[in-house]
Amino acid sequence: MSAVTAARPRSRGRAALGWIALVVGLLLVSLVGGLFVYGGYTERALLDPDSAGPDGTRAVVRVIEQQGVRVIVARDRPAAERALAGADATLVMRDAPMLSDDALRELSSRARHVVLVEPRSRALDVLMNGSSLGGFVDDTAAADCAVAAPDNARTARVGELLVAGDGVTGCFPVGSEFGLLSLEDGGRSVTALDGLSTLTNSTLPREGDAALALGVLGKTDTLVWYVPAPADADPGAAPPTLSDLTPPWVTPAIALLLLSALTAAMWRGRRFGPLVTERLPVTVRATETTEGRARLYATARDAPHALDELRRASRTRLVRLLGLAARTSPPDVADAVAERLGADRSRVRGILVDDVPRTDRDLVAAADRLRDLEESVRVAVRTEGTPR
Repeated sequence: MSAVTAARPRSRGRAALGWIALVVGLLLVSLVGGLFVYGGYTERALLDPDSAGPDGTRAVVRVIEQQGVRVIVARDRPAAERALAGADATLVMRDAPMLSDDALRELSSRARHVVLVEPRSRALDVLMNGSSLGGFVDDTAAADCAVAAPDNARTARVGELLVAGDGVTGCFPVGSEFGLLSLEDGGRSVTALDGLSTLTNSTLPREGDAALALGVLGKTDTLVWYVPAPADADPGAAPPTLSDLTPPWVTPAIALLLLSALTAAMWRGRRFGPLVTERLPVTVRATETTEGRARLYATARDAPHALDELRRASRTRLVRLLGLAARTSPPDVADAVAERLGADRSRVRGILVDDVPRTDRDLVAAADRLRDLEESVRVAVRTEGTPR
């Protein structure tokens, strides 16, 4: 088997691998683009009960479970409703902007106690009689209220502050704002606090945060930790996705660009067979080169430049005939020729250096003089070398 035949399967294998890599790359780009356009993204590390990261809440969940409380993590609204059905439970809820006000009230009414661990103004207004967000501090504050859980903790490190609404009790005061709000209503309660400052894995060991967490989250035997999902939105109330916000022509344009890229790759990457080997270098006859350059000079109508080329070649031959150094200057070559022929020095310099042709006829005449001069030198050298 020849080397060319052996190399052919390997080249085909490399070509196949290249196409496979191209197709896989395009599929990955399409998948990522589809996720950005049509998919949603939920940050699971922030206040997530299964996260062991600094902003997760796995530690407080484990502490609550050690106290005999059953913790159920519900990652969508139907799962939370099933966990709350028929159970005397506490509902822990992050901010859920995808839920409407009625859905927020309906879900909260299923639990005996509600704890808002990432309160926002809308949830505070709907569930806590017009309460709202305030400022922010990173300091320790005393409970200074009659609510059992904060009073048992005595102190806690607060972060985001809240403004109490009508009938709402505020704890951990900082000026006119509070680090915790509590609303009691017929044996039910709604509590709001900044979970990022008190309940996360990194903040739980501070001050009285652990005692506060046990008191707020451990009121019942069952704790339902609801992690909102984008699919929980009511029909017609879902937040717009990227595909909803972009013009209708964007998706067809992306598909057209991908198709164009694939077509261009196939066009530029096609192969008609093995490469044809050719022996190099290729020999080009001197007459072809000379004729080609002559045509260029004729097209450019540059007679002086053409005569310079003829003079350069003629001087090179004269240097060899007269035995001069290769670096002899053109005037010195002209003087040596004049001395050898016994001719007028200025006339020889005009032929070899100074004369400037104006027309093609002048160029032809100058070329004839160069030829005659060179022939005269050749005859003189030959004559001198002939024995008498």
